[in-house]
Amino acid sequence: MAMISVSALRGGSRFSFSNPCPIPRLTPESPLGNKRLRNLAKRFTLFAQYSQAQSQSMFSSRLQDSLENLPKLVEDIVQTSLNTGPRGPLRLAQGIQAVIGVGGEWLQDASRSPNSSSGLPVDMRLGILSPVYLRRLFERMGATYIKLGQFVASAPTLFPPEYVEEFQKCFDRAPPVPFQEIQEILRQELGRPIESVYEYVDPTPLASASIAQVHAARLKGSQEDVVIKVLKPGIADVLVADLNFIYIVARILEFLSPEVSRASLVGIVQDIRASMLEEVDFTKEAANIESFRRYLMAMGLTRQATAPKVYHHCSSRRVLTMERLYGVPLTDLNSISSFVSDPEASLITALNVWFGSLLACESFHADVHAGNLWLLRDGRIGFLDFGIVGRISPKTWEAMEVFLASIATEEYDSMASALIEMGATNKDVDTKSFARDLEKIFSSIQELDTELVVATARDPSTNATAVSANVVLDERQMNALFLDVVRVSESYGLRFPREFALLLKQLLYFDRYTRLLAPNMNMLQDQRISIVSNRRNR
Repeated sequence: MAMISVSALRGGSRFSFSNPCPIPRLTPESPLGNKRLRNLAKRFTLFAQYSQAQSQSMFSSRLQDSLENLPKLVEDIVQTSLNTGPRGPLRLAQGIQAVIGVGGEWLQDASRSPNSSSGLPVDMRLGILSPVYLRRLFERMGATYIKLGQFVASAPTLFPPEYVEEFQKCFDRAPPVPFQEIQEILRQELGRPIESVYEYVDPTPLASASIAQVHAARLKGSQEDVVIKVLKPGIADVLVADLNFIYIVARILEFLSPEVSRASLVGIVQDIRASMLEEVDFTKEAANIESFRRYLMAMGLTRQATAPKVYHHCSSRRVLTMERLYGVPLTDLNSISSFVSDPEASLITALNVWFGSLLACESFHADVHAGNLWLLRDGRIGFLDFGIVGRISPKTWEAMEVFLASIATEEYDSMASALIEMGATNKDVDTKSFARDLEKIFSSIQELDTELVVATARDPSTNATAVSANVVLDERQMNALFLDVVRVSESYGLRFPREFALLLKQLLYFDRYTRLLAPNMNMLQDQRISIVSNRRNR
């Protein structure tokens, strides 16, 4: 028989057991065992019923939320489809054709790839969703998806690094539209004969991209040389159809998966949509140019730099007529030397003007590649093409300044603090650990391979030789360096605004010009370069 003694204690009871003889084993055959098993089964049944009720409650709650959101989803799909119009089915057919084409390329490459025990190479295992093939698909799909690819390349905080790296190669190139179609657009937009506005329009375009093409022209009366940027026919409809399709897919995914909803996929798509539609509304670009010209005038910089004058009487949403600037890219060494005696001083001017615009202007030029940043014949710096601009808050720029200064001085604690200030996070960050990780990354900057490539061309008629040059950086290394910063920052819970990537991209362009025109100058430390806060303090 089991003996149990109980001692009362303050706040509770203490039990001690003495068991001189074993407790009889319970079996289903014994009356006591049968009763215990029935009680146990009853408890399990009650627990299962409770768990089922809880699951049903959670499911019912989620189902109820979905049912409440369903009418809004259906309304969005119907309204978006109506806004798309007849262009939708046509774009769907073109999309299917593009998928088949790229799918065929993937099958050919897969059949030629060496067989291994692990199967296909890693970069092919996702089929046409692999970075290389998805980039090819985007290029086949045209304007919308090329711009989307460029957005992916400029937003490493939103997309996987392998896709960001691959979409750096997404080229915006397209065959020109026949001049007859350009003439028809000009007649429609001007509302009067072309001859009453322009003395002539060159039928051969100066440039042709996916969204627009540019023609040289001369104004009637004033005889001023201008360029006309014309939106290609049907591009706006294509953009609307494509972006509406992407929006519907995002809405359906958020409806089906709460995890996708928490990632704000629809919000990202809406940001992309707003950015792209701004690029096909030339009144927005005209406003960006006018804003930059006002900044130059207000700061007394009109003798150092300029942007093309906009002729509003012959501009519209689809046509932008601008002053024609004559000059050369900052990579044309031969011409630069004939224009100015000190190319380094011209580069410093370009840097000061651009840095000053970050806060003193409503927006900053966010695409300063060599085609958009020229040295003009009169020695001024010319900023061209304001289709892509960025806007930055003073708080973000203050943190960015500290970040740039810390790169130059290799103060990684300051760099970590600046990135923490810029990145949105809801948790504490170990600044010291973060700084050590950044130091490991930036120690590789000195190992980046650079090469100066000089090209010469001789004109047979004049026997003159033109010289141009470019700094070739290992793009994969540079992109990897930037993506490492983003990846390490994300591991600490940081999320950067898109402007951070836009700013760094422009700084990389300026770094190349510095290596070419002023190889001994430190862009971030030279006292002749006025960072915004330094100018403000003075």
